[in-house]
This record gives sequence, C-alpha cells and structure tokens, in this order.
Amino acid sequence: MTKRTSAKYKIDRRMGENIWGRPKSPVNRREYGPGQHGQRRKSKLSDFGLQLRAKQKLKGYYGDMTEKQFRRIFTEAERIKGDTGENLIGLLERRLDAVVYRAKFVATVFAARQFVNHGHVTVNGRRVNIPSYRVKEGDVVEVREKSRQIAVLLEAIQLPERDVPEYITADHSKMSATFVRTPGFGDVPYPVIMEPNLVIEYYAQN
Repeated sequence: MTKRTSAKYKIDRRMGENIWGRPKSPVNRREYGPGQHGQRRKSKLSDFGLQLRAKQKLKGYYGDMTEKQFRRIFTEAERIKGDTGENLIGLLERRLDAVVYRAKFVATVFAARQFVNHGHVTVNGRRVNIPSYRVKEGDVVEVREKSRQIAVLLEAIQLPERDVPEYITADHSKMSATFVRTPGFGDVPYPVIMEPNLVIEYYAQN
C-alpha cells in the first residue's frame, strides 16, 4: 500500500483542488492548505512553481507514485513517437491500477493499488498483483471469483460520482472490464484541469 494512502486528502488541500472529485474531500469545505500556515495568503506562483504544481498534481492523481516511477514513465513517453503529453497520459492510463479504478471496481486509485496488490485481479485469466502492470488494447481485466463479494467492490460499483470512460467497457454483472484503446488526453475524465504540457516543461528544465 502506498505511504500516501492515509494522507490522500492532504494532497487535495496542498493543491487547493479536489483532484479526484470525491465528495468527502476537505477542499469542499476548506480551500486553504494543510498545517498551521495553510491560511496564509497565496503568493503568485513562478513559472517553475506552476510547472512543479502541475507535475505534483498529475503524479498525485495516480496514487502519488514515487518521483522515480513517474520520471521513468515520462522518459518512456518522450521516446515514443508522437506528442509527449499524450503519450504520458496514455501510459499512465494503461497502468493496471488505473484501469481497475476507471472500471469502478474500487472507489479510489489508492484502493485500486491495494486491490491489485492483494491479488484480487486477473488479466486475460492470469492473476496479476503488480499495480504498475501495463495493460494492452483488448486485455480483459477481471475480479477473481472469490473476491467478488468484497464490500469495497460492491460499494464502488454503486457510486454515482463518476462513470466508466469510453475507452473501457465494463460489465459489473461479470466483474470484468476490457481495455478497448489507449486514450488521448481529451478522453480522460479528470475532475480538475491537468496540464501535461507544464509537466514536459518541468522535466525539460530539471
């Protein structure tokens, strides 16, 4: 389980945005940051500050993965032919934990990482317990038979706050989902504005 799981709402408050669109986020009540200095007036961010914030927000959205993990994905996105920002989003959305989250098998991306880690998921009939496993177009992700009555799973399916995106087809009666295609940036249903172009600028200068 990620070290950030117990403090996920601190990420929201640090960013000043409800980055997962969750109704329980403290940002819905308090827009200032965490800690004793959280209510200080916000100073205008420099270009570097904006770039850093964009990187932290995107990295945080996918379970606040480590900088080493995120940098590795960015480096791969740069090597792939085409737009680096689009490639970056595509690679992030192909992570198994992201697919489990998008398919609404769990309520949060943090829960998705734990769900995969605990061996509740198969890909094309084979058990996979690595959250960063990269799915391919046409892969079928299923919840294992003996895991289908887990409370968090049944609760997540009923959540009205988000829908399954078009690049994934989910059949909740069978607890299965198919990764239809790699999405572009515009296909991904982020509840807040993400700026992969600023992430590119950040790594170009650092």
